[in-house]
Amino acid sequence: MFPAMISTMTHTTMESTLPSGWLKRSFIALTAYDMTRVWEVGTRCILSLLTLTILIGLAGGVIKTFIDLRLLLSADVEVALRQILVDTLTLLAVVEVLKTTLAYCSDGRVRVTFIIDTVLVVMLTEVISRWFTSGDWQQFTILGGILLTLGVMRIVAVRYSPAPTTVKQQAHQLGLSFP
Repeated sequence: MFPAMISTMTHTTMESTLPSGWLKRSFIALTAYDMTRVWEVGTRCILSLLTLTILIGLAGGVIKTFIDLRLLLSADVEVALRQILVDTLTLLAVVEVLKTTLAYCSDGRVRVTFIIDTVLVVMLTEVISRWFTSGDWQQFTILGGILLTLGVMRIVAVRYSPAPTTVKQQAHQLGLSFP
């Protein structure tokens, strides 16, 4: 009986201090929701916009790659193929970012392996583009060190994952599975 009386008094006191109308209804509606739920819904809305942005960017990149095919007719074949290859690798990096975003939307968290895979694809794209532009050896050394570090991190993340995995899942994560 006592908690019910406090609840009634609090509700009555709150109603009397708020002005009537839409402001009062809005305040009561906002306080009725669990803030964790509001956070989850807001995050999902923002991530949906991010996913849409990534998809539009991916479509634009595919269109640009098709437009760059005209370079095969007007420029040197080697230059045209370099541009198409770099465009394609950049699109693959965007696909990895999309994969990471979708994994967060479905699981509510991002696996370390997804992040490392995304960064590896981006870094490999950077190495290949530097290779084609005849980059400095110091740049290759730095990029190689980063790639080696990321490779070790990827192996450690799969090997010492907190989630229990089967031998088949570990082989698939290491890229050893065949269809």
